[in-house]
Amino acid sequence: MSDVTGRLAPSPSGEMHLGNAFAALLAWLSARAQGGRVLLRLEDLDLPRCPARYSQGVMEDFRWLGLDWDNDPAYQSQRSAYYEDCLVRLAAQDLLYPCYCTRRELHSGPTEASAPHTAAPVYGGRCRALTAAQRADYEAQGRRGALRLRVPDQVYALTDGHLGPYAANLAREVGDFILRRSDGLYAYQLAVVADDAAMGVTEVVRGRDLLPSTPQQLYLQEILGFSHPEYCHLPLLLAPDGRRLSKREGDLSLRALSKRYKSTELVGVLGCWAGLLDKPAPVTPQELVPEFSWGRVPREDITVTDLPSS
Repeated sequence: MSDVTGRLAPSPSGEMHLGNAFAALLAWLSARAQGGRVLLRLEDLDLPRCPARYSQGVMEDFRWLGLDWDNDPAYQSQRSAYYEDCLVRLAAQDLLYPCYCTRRELHSGPTEASAPHTAAPVYGGRCRALTAAQRADYEAQGRRGALRLRVPDQVYALTDGHLGPYAANLAREVGDFILRRSDGLYAYQLAVVADDAAMGVTEVVRGRDLLPSTPQQLYLQEILGFSHPEYCHLPLLLAPDGRRLSKREGDLSLRALSKRYKSTELVGVLGCWAGLLDKPAPVTPQELVPEFSWGRVPREDITVTDLPSS
């Protein structure tokens, strides 16, 4: 077995849809094609939105597809002490501060602007230089502070293994970003970086919608002393009207599709969309391993029109 370690890292906030399955299949294939390991992590930080039945359902869906993993599943909801330790390390570098801004203030302030890569506003540093008295006043009003990370006026760049060069200036295009929310929940950026490092992940395969968050993660890895994994971002599966497939709207849920198709039929469709098969044909993930190459995977988003007749 090689030193490559990939991961399946679903957020169990609903039933998996075909887009989730597409990303999971390619993450699994990339690691297995290199003789590497695949680890499973359930990103259930927000427990009210991620009940245990969804985590169980995700694992059942993966098994039904023929995807396996090489560890006892890790649950982010059980790793709070580790995330807090990372925050202590960052606080010791004077990189954290509490932010009391409301959502409305964040979107209406004169110093906020939209980042070119996303619709999210760039945080203008409104709470960065608050005095102790000002913080005490906010606390007296009943406001709880989120913890933000100070970012440098610096470009963080990577060469994505599939989509190529990408870069962002954190100060100008992102702003200081949140690592722990005001309700105490740890933010995705902190948890994913901390867990990838702790689990020894060397390769991250995920949808291209997460590419803009990668410079933030590179910075976090740097200041926490973690190594950088290789990143490969995938095209998204889109509904015919151009929407990204969504758990919230139940688009092409795997649970519903499993009542109409055999797993090998769906894997064949996904393999065809990934450029690994000339046309859809029943196949197992293991049978696709010899066919896998990043050079065959499309870079443009894929519109899901009709599935073949079952």
